[in-house]
Amino acid sequence: MSDWVSLADKELIVSSQAGDKGAFAELVCRYRERVQATAYRFCGDPHLAEDIAQETFIKIWRNLPHFQAGSFRSWVYRIAINTAIDYARRTRQTIDLEDVPLVEPGSDPEGIVLRTERAQIIRRAVIRLPLHSRAALILREYEGLSYKEIAAILDIPLGTVMSRLNYARNTLRADLAPLLEGTDAPSSR
Repeated sequence: MSDWVSLADKELIVSSQAGDKGAFAELVCRYRERVQATAYRFCGDPHLAEDIAQETFIKIWRNLPHFQAGSFRSWVYRIAINTAIDYARRTRQTIDLEDVPLVEPGSDPEGIVLRTERAQIIRRAVIRLPLHSRAALILREYEGLSYKEIAAILDIPLGTVMSRLNYARNTLRADLAPLLEGTDAPSSR
């Protein structure tokens, strides 16, 4: 068995295209966390994010023989975003209360509660965005992709990427204004 970890993505792709499941398993290991994080940011449900990630890698495996030279990372993100959009269209968005983190011993419970609440408010605001604006925002702000990469992943013109990001940012700014105002106010204590 080869040492897959030391191989570049390109070599793993070629081996995977030849049917080598070990090479594909290494690709999954390399991209699983990013795909799952992207799916989670898209849907807000960790269990659903796991399902989306799993379906994404099934689609990648099935379509890998057709993958040609290009950015594998962009191709993976495209499949992940499209899969997340499909799930979002089919399912209702929920956040499972069991997934809310508990207070860690020795930490500031009030601070943790406030940060958790703020994160949930932001997550809900992102999830309320239209699907395509949400996809562009997640790829840019959470995944750090360039506008050009986002355009390639979503198969849209660069101007449309900028427009969707502008819409998403303005919508979030308006939705989160009360939260943002609360952080700037001086403490009364």
